[in-house]
Amino acid sequence: MRNASAIASLRALHEVAGGGPGTVDGAAAALFSAGIAARTEGPVFWICTQPDLFAPSLAQAGLPPDRVIYVEAGDDKTVLACTEEALRHGSLGAVVAEVASLNMTASRRLQLAVEGKRTIGIALRRWRRQADAADFGQPTSAVTRWRVSTLPSAPLPVPGVGRHRWLVELVRARAGESADFELEACDEQGRLALPAELADRPAAAGGWGRSAAG
Repeated sequence: MRNASAIASLRALHEVAGGGPGTVDGAAAALFSAGIAARTEGPVFWICTQPDLFAPSLAQAGLPPDRVIYVEAGDDKTVLACTEEALRHGSLGAVVAEVASLNMTASRRLQLAVEGKRTIGIALRRWRRQADAADFGQPTSAVTRWRVSTLPSAPLPVPGVGRHRWLVELVRARAGESADFELEACDEQGRLALPAELADRPAAAGGWGRSAAG
């Protein structure tokens, strides 16, 4: 399957969130974002308000610590200001901004900042309370909107935990269709994969679906 960076295009802002308000889906969304950033060239800025990122987990998704510059901001307003400046820089591989709220005006500024640059902008939506997610689904200038949920790993013939699996939903794509994919999580190179039983399935019964864009 195409690697994670092929899913998200350069020169654009993309929105990523967990499929539910819990920390497990939120962590999956963060690792999905790390896998995308890992497939770019150059340093990665990761801007957050909560100092709870676990660097070894990001490394397992292909993003080693020596590529990441962490910026801790006090609130969403500061995160967005730092993100805009980072996107305008032009020599970064990716800029990941952890924000609870993202409106049309703020997202438009970020999209304008990244246009013409070889950089991916990722707005990683993180919520401490369910009420914080009230604006998710409202229009933004993000080119795509993704939702990532955890799925059970494939059973192994011996005791242990198999490769993580995600349900990755493309909720919105500008001038395109929505879709959903059942995938194996990013490996140490940031690559996603189709589970073997889906990859070997006849095309007519493929492991993904499409519907009209939201």
